[in-house]
Amino acid sequence: MPRLSTIAFDADDTLWHNERFFRLTQDRFAALLADFAAPDHLEERLLAAERRNVGRYGFGVKGFTLSMIETALEVTEDRVPGRVIRDLISAGQEMLSHPIELLPHARETVERLADTHPLLLITKGDLLDQERKLAQSGLGELFTGVEIVSQKTAPVYAGIFARLGHPAEGAMMVGNSLKSDVLPVIAAGGWGVHVPHDLTWALEHDVAPEGEARFRQIADLGALATIVSEIETGG
Repeated sequence: MPRLSTIAFDADDTLWHNERFFRLTQDRFAALLADFAAPDHLEERLLAAERRNVGRYGFGVKGFTLSMIETALEVTEDRVPGRVIRDLISAGQEMLSHPIELLPHARETVERLADTHPLLLITKGDLLDQERKLAQSGLGELFTGVEIVSQKTAPVYAGIFARLGHPAEGAMMVGNSLKSDVLPVIAAGGWGVHVPHDLTWALEHDVAPEGEARFRQIADLGALATIVSEIETGG
């Protein structure tokens, strides 16, 4: 029997680019508010708003857009021009229609592993936006299951794997976020593979569990098949 009964992937910034669009929009936000706040101060205020609001709005573009609007109101003491609010709404709408660009080795790796293991996509964010990106990625048919969740915690992962008949002990989760993709799965008893991305969101940072037997880190998805093979053979 294989040691891995299923392999799960994160989506944003694991299979395709995502954070780059948030950074570009944040630069646009800073330009629109340049007369009211310095970029560094504005970035701090926006991150604080996102931290407060993630429990209200969840993850994704909609929550980010609302946090930009809230921050604009705060730093201008409610004097932000209507045109700026309009531009921020437009920026959010543009983010919801950006084209999908797969990360290096994403397609070939998913296709290869789909031949040997059941694959899951476990992601968080806006439901419609995540469904759109998956459809445009061309990878949808390679996954036996897709889960779009509001939080990624050990109980959430354990529940997903159990519901689909894959015990957590035999599950692997692959993603760019230590906080959401790696640490919770290891806590649930599974394997966590970290694929760092240069633009990982600040709220997804955490400390790598060095020395943990079920933790692996690879430079890109091109190395994943080798990691899977090593685990399967006890290497």
